Amino acid sequence: MIKEKRKSKNYTQEKMSELLGISLRQYVRIDNEEDLPRRDVLKNLIIVLDLTNEEIGEYIRKITMNPPNKK
Repeated sequence: MIKEKRKSKNYTQEKMSELLGISLRQYVRIDNEEDLPRRDVLKNLIIVLDLTNEEIGEYIRKITMNPPNKK
């Protein structure tokens, strides 16, 4: 869902990492729904992508209910 919103705004992963003030690697993990961002990053993500309450709730539920397998 995050990736689709990013693409709809024509932002690259690099641009998003710059806008959020995080590393590209960290953003890629968010984009691939592998990691839940810190609260401050999440707040900025909501602003940058104009996420609705419904969308952010769906994203958080998906990440917390189906955490990726950690190696």
